[in-house]
Amino acid sequence: MNAMKDLFSKITYFFIILIALLGVINSPTALVLGFMFTLFFNNPYGAYSQKAFQLFLKISVVGLGFGMYINETIETSKEGLLLTMLSIFLTLTLGYYLARILKLDLQLGHLITSGTAICGGSAIAAISPVIKAKNKTISIALGVVFLLNAIALFVFPVIGHVLNLTQQQFGLWCAIAIHDTSSVVGAALGYGDEALKIATTVKLSRTLWIIPLSILSMFLFKTKGEKIKIPYFIILFIAAIVINSYALLPATVTSFVVLMAKRLLVITLFLVGSTISIKDIKTSGTKPFLFAVLLWVFISVFTLLYILS
Repeated sequence: MNAMKDLFSKITYFFIILIALLGVINSPTALVLGFMFTLFFNNPYGAYSQKAFQLFLKISVVGLGFGMYINETIETSKEGLLLTMLSIFLTLTLGYYLARILKLDLQLGHLITSGTAICGGSAIAAISPVIKAKNKTISIALGVVFLLNAIALFVFPVIGHVLNLTQQQFGLWCAIAIHDTSSVVGAALGYGDEALKIATTVKLSRTLWIIPLSILSMFLFKTKGEKIKIPYFIILFIAAIVINSYALLPATVTSFVVLMAKRLLVITLFLVGSTISIKDIKTSGTKPFLFAVLLWVFISVFTLLYILS
């Protein structure tokens, strides 16, 4: 019986990946299917899903670069720079004091704050070894952030349409206010191509702030000798933009690469959904979740007001 269930779960797993690759389902549906899959089955590839979605996300982002141009990318980065700096500073400051007010474990508070301020799971993964965080602390931080990412993927497009946000406004809002790059790109993907380009560009420029945040974390937690993770895939993203800008590849090739990158992103969101652990979220208690929600609401409202002003 168990062998049959295991076989069925594997078939279902690859079937969902196949229909995502064929473009049958969209980003929110893929995320829900991943989450539902984990509820009903034991993920047969749980040990690999985490690594796979990190790799697929990077490949997707680089692929999206083949649909962008240098001038508009530089202009978008410049427009989002002030808001990026301001939002990171305010989020880190609020997180520092809020963690103490709620009497939250300081390592956990710092990881959730880092994930909210910069780029979700990527920031948590980068900062964790720097502050020598425990495995349980990392799991809780990732679980809470991934849950809020899942909510954002559904909520943000609805709010964007209700408020009649332009492609530019929505792309910028997503890039700043949604934690993880996968959910940022996933939310923008359904809103429009312009929103997708802006969201991807601003989010990746935001990702570079992992480096100064890692250095700051060393001082805050008095750790030394730990390696700082540098997001090198951004260099490939820039290279893809250069190739597209100077038409070094035929338009048919770059268009196909962008299409497949979008579909690979949908697969990535299925994998993200399949790694959301209900157990980790339940064992974390209410404080980490309340802390994360307060930070998220703050950054979301602040960013939206800034964009609309």
